[in-house]
Amino acid sequence: MPNLVLASSSPRRKELLEKLSIPFITYSPNVDESIDKDQKPAEIVTELSFRKAKKAADQYPDSYVIGSDTVVVYKGTVLGKPADRESARKMLLCLSGCTHSVYTGVSVTYGKSVRTFYEKTDVTFWKLSNEEIERYLDSGEPFDKAGGYGIQGQGGLLVKSIHGDYYSVVGLPIARLNRVLKNMGFPQ
Repeated sequence: MPNLVLASSSPRRKELLEKLSIPFITYSPNVDESIDKDQKPAEIVTELSFRKAKKAADQYPDSYVIGSDTVVVYKGTVLGKPADRESARKMLLCLSGCTHSVYTGVSVTYGKSVRTFYEKTDVTFWKLSNEEIERYLDSGEPFDKAGGYGIQGQGGLLVKSIHGDYYSVVGLPIARLNRVLKNMGFPQ
């Protein structure tokens, strides 16, 4: 069976890929994640996912390699991971009662074959009280996540609705990924 490599150090992506019940290994690619400020969110996530997949594919040339990247976009601004409690608070205040978009790009390489796609999911937050925000900040969960929240954890309590792929918001749209792997000839 061909090897499968997840080019990510994200525990969430690893957990999601495990849902496919396919053996894989992880590789943490150290890539330049600088972006052109004029790039659209879909371009950002597809480019960064490809950089990660390409770097891992250089190390594992005979394997199927998956690279992925996720950004949160609010009113045209890409929200990264908050630097500290105050920046996390500001992000959550912006998102409170509003809808934002989460883009996840995925690149799959195998030999010279490359398939790249993205999913866009719209997420609407409840109107949050200051107490809810402070309690969530106290959990420590917001600090390593784009947009300052994790939908799969306590951050799910902030979410009123989503329109799109839930797993894409977590970081890896596994249903579409499964179909791409199959179409590329990965044995299922």
